[in-house]
Amino acid sequence: MIHLNKETAHIVTLSDEERINRILSYKWIGYTKAREILQTMEYLLIHPKIHRMPNMLLVASTNNGKTILLNRFFEAHKPVVTPETEQLTIPVLYVQAPFKPDERMFFINILEALNAPYSVKERSLRLYQQVVSILKKVDTKILIIDEIHHILAGGYITQRVFLNMIKYLANDLQIVIIASGIRDALSAINTDKQLANRFEPAILPKWTMDEEYLRLLSSFEAILPLKNPSNLTQEDIAMKILSLSGGTIGEISTILKKAAVQAIHNKKECIDLQLLGRTGYIAPANRQKQYEGLLI
Repeated sequence: MIHLNKETAHIVTLSDEERINRILSYKWIGYTKAREILQTMEYLLIHPKIHRMPNMLLVASTNNGKTILLNRFFEAHKPVVTPETEQLTIPVLYVQAPFKPDERMFFINILEALNAPYSVKERSLRLYQQVVSILKKVDTKILIIDEIHHILAGGYITQRVFLNMIKYLANDLQIVIIASGIRDALSAINTDKQLANRFEPAILPKWTMDEEYLRLLSSFEAILPLKNPSNLTQEDIAMKILSLSGGTIGEISTILKKAAVQAIHNKKECIDLQLLGRTGYIAPANRQKQYEGLLI
C-alpha cells in the first residue's frame, strides 16, 4: 500500500470502526505557508525585549486553518514549572477577544486563561494591574489574541479605546502580541494607524490549483486509512474537491473525511468523482440557500 505512510499502513489493518474513528480524529498536516508562519512565531518567542516589540496579525478566511495553527504553536509552548524554584513560566498565553470591544471582559478572559482568581466587581484599572503583575511574574513572551475582528462590533471610540489598551499592555510588558482573525481583522487593526504599523500581516490565502495544493492532497491521501489508492491529485478529482471546498483547508478536510468514511462503508476503499458527489456534503456557498429553503 504505497499510497499510505508507515503509520497509516498499520491503521488500515484495523476494523472499519477503528479506521473511521482515526479518520474523524484531528491530524495536523503541515504545508509551506503554515510552516513559515510557525517559524516566524518561534522567532518572535525568542525576540529580546525592546521598547517597540514586533507583533503579528494572522489573517485567514473562516475555516482556513488560523486557529489550528495558533493552537499548534500554543501547544508547543505550554506552561512549565522549574522544579528547583517551583517557578511557573507561561511563555505563550492564548485568549479570545471578547465578542465586543470591552476591556474589562478582555482582562477577565486573560485572568481565566491564567486560572487566576478575580472579583467580578473589580474595576477595569485594577484588573489591568492584576493582569500585568501576573504576566510579568510568569514571564509571558507572547500574548495571542484570536478573533480580533470582534472589536468591530463596537463604535469607533470604543474600538480606539480597546486598541489603545492593547498598545499599553504590550508597552508595559514588552511582549509580542499575535492578533488573529478573518479579513475584517485588517480593518480592525487599521482603525489605529500607530498600532497598525506595529503589526506585520501574515496571510493564510485560500487554496488554488497549484503544486502546493496537489502536495496537500497527497498528504491527505497518505493519512486516510483506505486500502486502495484514490489518486486525489488527478486533475478532475482535485478540481472537484477545490470547487466544493471554496478553497479553505477546513472544508477540504471535511470533504475528504466524509468521502473516506463512505468509502469504508460501501467497501469501495477509495475516493473517486462518483463518491465525492454522494457524500451529502454541502458547499459553503450553498448552505445559505439551503437554510432559506428550509424556511419556505
